[in-house]
Amino acid sequence: MDKYAGQKSAVQYLYPPVEPFERVMMDVGDGHQIYVEQSGNPKGLPVVVLHGGPGGGCSPAMRRYFDPRIYRIVMFDQRGCGRSKPHASVEANTTWHLVADIEHIRRRFGIDRWIVFGGSWGATLGLIYAQAHPERAIHLVLRGVFTMTQAELDWFYGGGAGRFWPETWEAFQQLIPEDERDDMIAAYHRRLFSGDLAEEARYARAWSAWENALATVNSAGTGGESPPDYARAFARLENHYFTHGGFLDRDGQILDQMDRIVHIPGTIVQGRYDMICPPDSAHRIARAWPVADLRIIPLAGHALSEPGISAELVRVMDALARGD
Repeated sequence: MDKYAGQKSAVQYLYPPVEPFERVMMDVGDGHQIYVEQSGNPKGLPVVVLHGGPGGGCSPAMRRYFDPRIYRIVMFDQRGCGRSKPHASVEANTTWHLVADIEHIRRRFGIDRWIVFGGSWGATLGLIYAQAHPERAIHLVLRGVFTMTQAELDWFYGGGAGRFWPETWEAFQQLIPEDERDDMIAAYHRRLFSGDLAEEARYARAWSAWENALATVNSAGTGGESPPDYARAFARLENHYFTHGGFLDRDGQILDQMDRIVHIPGTIVQGRYDMICPPDSAHRIARAWPVADLRIIPLAGHALSEPGISAELVRVMDALARGD
């Protein structure tokens, strides 16, 4: 463990910025076009990067966890968010559409197998993708594990996390009438999909602020205001997926199907004080996955940008580049 984890800036651990060598708007059907980019070494070890949310979009900083001399870095904005079109759309937007999109990208770029790298919802999607296509994953690198169970949703939207952040939870609740607060996901759903853009933006910013406020271990309980367009896509897509249980067949499906990937090596990097995706989910996944290496970062929360998490993810990717 890096003795300075949690003290240095996360930027100190990352590779210098690198520009993509290819950007493309890829037609994946159903009226959707997704933004896809490749950077690093065109002949390098391929890694697909799965962003969080759903609805978070990818950012240039995500390229910086990989040595660009070694890795062929493939990133994309999932349906409905980032630079993908149509923006904030939930039509033909399910987990299984995203799994199909990942395969579409892989085939389009002529990649046989790749490392799957994802955090939060990206970890969820990475696990589901690997379970659906185990022959395509070389190694899974997951951060802030979320398995799309009702218990996890109840923790974050049913008052569990709110017991640690009562003032922030109160601000999230106060926009909703008291008689609707027993199901905050449903209450926000009605407003995020009201058809009134001003109302949707208002509730989207509140939805996003609740999550952003709890992302880091050093949080003061406020997350700031996200730009309205970003917040609307983020909140609508998250709420859409959570309303439908991630479009899985049953609660607990990911854990139940770990036997499908039991042979694929994996590394889990998890913040000890992750308020959004508490460590018990990562622990349960690791227990069902004998070849996985669970690394708990002592002074870290949920965010990819946490210094200890950034340092460990770079360390993991450097080790894989060396073939360790």
